[in-house]
Amino acid sequence: MRIKYQVDLAEAERAQLLGLISKGKHGARTLARARILLKADEGNLTDEGIAEALNVGYATVGRVRQRFVEEGLECALKEGPRPGAKPKLDERQCAHLIAVACSEAPEGHDHWTLRLLANKVVELGFAETYSHEAVRQTLKKTTSSHGKGGCGASPRSAPSM
Repeated sequence: MRIKYQVDLAEAERAQLLGLISKGKHGARTLARARILLKADEGNLTDEGIAEALNVGYATVGRVRQRFVEEGLECALKEGPRPGAKPKLDERQCAHLIAVACSEAPEGHDHWTLRLLANKVVELGFAETYSHEAVRQTLKKTTSSHGKGGCGASPRSAPSM
């Protein structure tokens, strides 16, 4: 089978990859990509052989080869962007949510619950839908607390008088 993306490392690139592997101070995926490129440069193994020798996926070998040929060594070693949903709230809206959580609870409630806060986000028009779990994660990123003990903006307790 003819290899579509032929890896041909320059001597400086080969030395850089060998140095990267010998130091071992990089992430496992980066090191795996470096090993893939070195094996591919040797030219005596197919993609399946490289995948088996390095215990990586066949598609991974092909992607690393392609990125090296099309974008260069640095891009082949780096992590590509990962798909995922954009956050529903921006920083200003998150700050507003935290402020609401620190405010007085609505009438008929002792304190803000995650579900009440999620409903408040929708009521304010920040998002069409918002889950109580998303509220929990937003509050967890701060030192705030939606409980009775104040807003918890500071990890230290208030000074006693």
